[in-house]
Amino acid sequence: MKYDKAYFQVSADYIKSRLGGFEPELGLILGTGLGGLAAQIEDPVEIPYKDIPNFLVSTAPGHSGKFIFGTLMGKKMMCMSGRFHFYEGYEYQQLVAPVRVMKLMGVKRLILTNAAGAVNESYRPGDVMIIKDHIKMTGASPMCGPNADDFGPRFFDVSDMYSKDMRAVARECAARSELNVHEGVYFFFTGPQYETPAEIRAARILGGDAVGMSTVTEALTAAHCGIPVLGLSMISNMAAGIWDVKLSEEDVIEIAQKSGPKFSLLVADIIRSL
Repeated sequence: MKYDKAYFQVSADYIKSRLGGFEPELGLILGTGLGGLAAQIEDPVEIPYKDIPNFLVSTAPGHSGKFIFGTLMGKKMMCMSGRFHFYEGYEYQQLVAPVRVMKLMGVKRLILTNAAGAVNESYRPGDVMIIKDHIKMTGASPMCGPNADDFGPRFFDVSDMYSKDMRAVARECAARSELNVHEGVYFFFTGPQYETPAEIRAARILGGDAVGMSTVTEALTAAHCGIPVLGLSMISNMAAGIWDVKLSEEDVIEIAQKSGPKFSLLVADIIRSL
């Protein structure tokens, strides 16, 4: 399968047919337990992923699985309530779908959010981390295979993948927030199992501050097609081995939902300020 412009243009054309000329400028992908912000979108138009041709279906718990189009803080939004992960059984090349469709819809900037485990022992559940960089050691990339030249070059720079300008805006907004906000490095693991204590120790030695199973494929796809990215991690738990507790999906979702209202205020302020 060739996941090129023609393939995803089918998805974009279907979405456009449902929107009556609405043209989004800002993309937003909401992670586990962070769907509350979507409720603030004005004049929403919801399109379930399952209705979109040549698209994917979200199966992860806590992900509702739909696009929401509308206006938030004066910006025309294309919001994903629910995302896709490698652990759901998708190939890396399939995971380009959301961002490439956003590109074809006219999105100019992208905000990625996730729930992540703290590797940095000074972090605490309920904190937020602005992603300044990531580490991915799985080898595979969503850009493997034939290059989609209509989206970007075969070899592309990722030194400012998490936009310095957007991070500066996020830091200004963080100073007004009630949340404890850090800036750090996101370490990507594929999941779905949580990481071992030894893997977390290795991630810390290599420079990781938080760990998770999402975001990186989307950021790479955005970098390939020239969309600046801001990444935000809600710290939902301390990673394996830091505290003497077992990790569970329920606890991750509970913390993300509990901190969700304040996190939503931060993201809304960032959107307003961009």
